Amino acid sequence: MKLNKASLFALFAVLELASEPERQLSTGEIASKYGVSPHHLAKIMRDLVHEGLVQAVRGVGGGYRFSGNVQRTTLLDIIQMFENMESELDVPKKGPVDIPILAELKSIANEINDLTKAILDTITLDTALKGARQRTEHSTQNS
Repeated sequence: MKLNKASLFALFAVLELASEPERQLSTGEIASKYGVSPHHLAKIMRDLVHEGLVQAVRGVGGGYRFSGNVQRTTLLDIIQMFENMESELDVPKKGPVDIPILAELKSIANEINDLTKAILDTITLDTALKGARQRTEHSTQNS
């Protein structure tokens, strides 16, 4: 599965902010940490504010802070804000459309979509953050 940039940048931002909900970060700080365009990230942050996942904090030292629920918000919730999760088979437009093999391949693609959504819908931000912390601890122990 390949996520578009907006979905990936949104995941970076939301997970970074959710890792310490009381902390405020600027778009520039998040963009710098993940090596992404601050301009592109700023557009994504506006969408995340509109959806209530992050809160914009104005003034000196302003930025963004997480305002969602880490135990209920799933990766699917965030990804679906920025892309259509339906994959389509890139099949030739010419020829009959009622070919059984083509119909079966479309059915398989739909099943893969459904499974992918089901998995992403079970992974909360809390679960992803716990996994990230475990990776940090593991890499620190092996250093």
